[in-house]
Amino acid sequence: MPTNILPFQILISFSILLPLATSADFNFPAAFNFGDSNSDTGNLVAGLGIRLAPPNGQTYFKAPSERFCDGRLIVDFLTSSMASKTCIVILALLCPFPLGNSVDFFDFPAVFNFGDSNSDTGNLIAAGIEGLYSPNGQSYFQQPSGRYCDGRLVIDFLMDAMDLPFLNAYLDSIGTPNFRRGCNYATAASTILPATATSLSPFSFGVQVSQFLRFKARVLELLAKGKKLNKYLPSEDYFAEGLYMFDIGQNDLAGAFYSKSLDQILALIPTILVEFENGFKTLYDQGGRNFWIHNTGPLGCITQNVAKFGTDPSKLDEVGCVSGHNQAAKLFNMQLHALCMKLRGQYTDASITYVDIFSIKSNLIANYSRYGFEQPLMACCGYGGAPLNYDSRISCGQTKVLNGTTVTAKACDDSTEYVNWDGIHYTEAANQFVSSQILTGRYSDPPFADKMPFAMKLKF
Repeated sequence: MPTNILPFQILISFSILLPLATSADFNFPAAFNFGDSNSDTGNLVAGLGIRLAPPNGQTYFKAPSERFCDGRLIVDFLTSSMASKTCIVILALLCPFPLGNSVDFFDFPAVFNFGDSNSDTGNLIAAGIEGLYSPNGQSYFQQPSGRYCDGRLVIDFLMDAMDLPFLNAYLDSIGTPNFRRGCNYATAASTILPATATSLSPFSFGVQVSQFLRFKARVLELLAKGKKLNKYLPSEDYFAEGLYMFDIGQNDLAGAFYSKSLDQILALIPTILVEFENGFKTLYDQGGRNFWIHNTGPLGCITQNVAKFGTDPSKLDEVGCVSGHNQAAKLFNMQLHALCMKLRGQYTDASITYVDIFSIKSNLIANYSRYGFEQPLMACCGYGGAPLNYDSRISCGQTKVLNGTTVTAKACDDSTEYVNWDGIHYTEAANQFVSSQILTGRYSDPPFADKMPFAMKLKF
C-alpha cells in the first residue's frame, strides 16, 4: 500500500488561478492558492461530490457557486484586480480542451468507472496524496501516467477494445482532459466501506458515487446553457446508455488482515456488500442501466501479502499464495455473484454482467510459463532481490536510506516476463493477458451476447 499521506483538508482546498490577462498593479503571470474554506472556490464540493443549496451564492452568482458564501470571496476580489479568473483543479468541466471529432462507437457511448488502483488512471496522484516515480509508466506512456503500473491497466485495454479513448480521472484537470466519453472515479487505495481516519484514500465507493452525482448534475447544468461545451461533456442520454464499470473491494479485504482474524473478515463481507448495493441502487436511480462488475482477484497471490503473511510455509498453497487471503476473496466473490443475481431479479430492465477476474488471474499465476511469463509472484520493480524482490519500506522508483545504506527500488530488465509490477499491482503484460481473457466472454455471467462490443472486436 502507498505510504505517504497529507492532511485531506489541505488537499481538497488546493486551487490554481489561471490568469486571462495582467494589470499594471499586479503583473503576475499566474497565481497558486492554498488554503481552507476562506478561499475554497469549489474543491471540497468537487472532491466529495456534495452540493451547496441556495441561498449560497445569491448575491453575486445568483446560484450556489461552490463557495461557502453568499457571493465572492477575498481571493475572488484579489484575482479580479489582477484581471484573472479562477479555475478549479478538481473540476475540468470549467476548463474544456478540444479532443477532436467524435466517432460513433459500438453500443456504449460512454463509460463511468468506479474502483481502486486496479483501474485508477490518475485520481490519487491528482489529489496530491502521493507521487509516482519513474519507471512507472515506462512501457507505454514513457513516464508516470497516474497508473500504478509500467504501462496500461485492464480498463485501458477494455476502452481500446470498445474504440473509446482512455478514461480521464475525475480529479485531474491538468493537461487536456475530456469527459465526452465518460469519467473515471476509481482511486488507488479506495475501499467499498467508508474511509476511516487511517485510510490512505478518502475516496471510498460512496464518495465516488457522490462525485458521479455531482459530475452529472454539473454536466446537465452546463449543457443547458448552450451547445459550446457539447464536445467536451457527455450528452444527457449517455448517462442512461453508458456502461457503469466496477472493480473495487480488494482493499476492504486485504487491509482487514492487518487487524482482524480470518473469521472476522469473512463475517464482515455482507456489510461490505450492503454498501456496494447501496451505491449500485443510487446509480440505477440516476438512470444507469448497463453495469459491468469485476470480482476481486486472488489476494493471496499479491507479492505484498506473500511477503507479510506467507512467512510460514504452512499458510501457503501449492503455487505459493497465502491460503487465507484467497479464501476470503473466494467468499467475497461468491456473495458478490449472488448479489448480482439478486439485482437482476429486482431490476429487470438493467443489464448486469459479473466478470470472474479471480479465475483469470489464478489461472495466469498457476500456469504462468504457458502464457510466456517467467515470474508469477516476484515483483519487477522493487528492492530485496529473489524470491519476491519486495520491501514494504520502499516503493517502486523511490530512493531511500535503509539500514544505513542508500538504495533504489529499480525495475527489472524485461517487465513482460513478470506478472507483478511493484509488489501490489500487475504489469502491463499481465493486464493485457487479463483483458484478453475478459474479452473472450467465457469468464462472464451472463456470457457476452452478440450485441456486446467486446465480442465484436478482439484485439489480442
